Amino acid sequence: MAEQTAKTPLFDAHVASGGKMVDFFGFSLPVSYPTGILKEHRAVREVCGMFDVSHMGEVAISGPGALACVQKLITNDAAKLGDGRALYTVMCNEAGGIIDDCIVYRRAADHYLVVVNAATREKDLAWIRDHANRIAGVTVTDESEATALIAVQGPRAVAILSALTASDLAAVPRFAFITADIAGIACMAARTGYTGEDGFELSCAAASAPALWAAIAKAGQKSGLIPAGLGARDTLRLEARLHLYGQDMDEATTPYEAGLGWVVKLDAKDFCGKAALIAQKAAGPARKLVGFRMQGRGIARPGYAIVDRALSPPGDVIGRVTSGTTGPTVGGAIGLGYVPTPRASPGDSLTIDCRGKDVSAVIVRGPFYKAPQ
Repeated sequence: MAEQTAKTPLFDAHVASGGKMVDFFGFSLPVSYPTGILKEHRAVREVCGMFDVSHMGEVAISGPGALACVQKLITNDAAKLGDGRALYTVMCNEAGGIIDDCIVYRRAADHYLVVVNAATREKDLAWIRDHANRIAGVTVTDESEATALIAVQGPRAVAILSALTASDLAAVPRFAFITADIAGIACMAARTGYTGEDGFELSCAAASAPALWAAIAKAGQKSGLIPAGLGARDTLRLEARLHLYGQDMDEATTPYEAGLGWVVKLDAKDFCGKAALIAQKAAGPARKLVGFRMQGRGIARPGYAIVDRALSPPGDVIGRVTSGTTGPTVGGAIGLGYVPTPRASPGDSLTIDCRGKDVSAVIVRGPFYKAPQ
């Protein structure tokens, strides 16, 4: 018997708003609302949008050995975090392959929260528990089912949420969080997100999520806040050049290949995959993830071949597109893909095989879009 698609605590709210529901890694989530992906994308860039991201996994690691456990699991250095601070990182296997990317939040010196991707929730939890069992004084608690997560993103996000709380949200730095009552609901309000815009991700008890969602929608209505779905979330994150696990990286990909070497702290401590990453850094990765803009007419979709027609078949395929779409804000087709390191410099030309049609592209440095300061 096929497994039933899981519903987030906000499922009824999405259906009531006309959300087009799809199966996303076992969860029923809206890909868009009647407003459409383009309007949802623009609302986040220009005003504010809110997303249901309750499908994400939340794993608490606590006890006297909590920091030692976190340090072993991640490539970044959690020892530099103070209470109320967070960092982006990856977890690697012993070969240096990326098990998942995640955000680690320090609740206290002996209490950390790791937010992981929906697609890898069960795998990540098993990996974390396996390593926690090897360290004395560690308790691992899966908080996923009890927790809802709402992302409020855009230039007006802080102002809209501030009208619902006595807490000073504007004073919270990026990658920091506070405990706050928002619309009378206890939340962990983290200044993080996946859109390239300012905003907060609000964790609350699952049962409180519908009331919080409704309160935010009402508070933001006059400003132009609208709910947004998976479609806009994907175009927004790609414009900001934020990776999607399972497409832009996986266990066959290392942080150095994926352009995430900045989250690898080789000198800070020991961690899973360190020896393999030391060796790869010394030799240099054979391939790299690059961002590119299409020069000709065509959209590079995940899986499309990156080719060099001067080579003899079957050697003409030099890489693959991992993410690709039309960027509504940047005005053109953009994408990510892996190519050999000698072909990975900004300004280098690529050829994408778009369903049998060769379309030119050029490699660009950095994000395609960066929010105004």
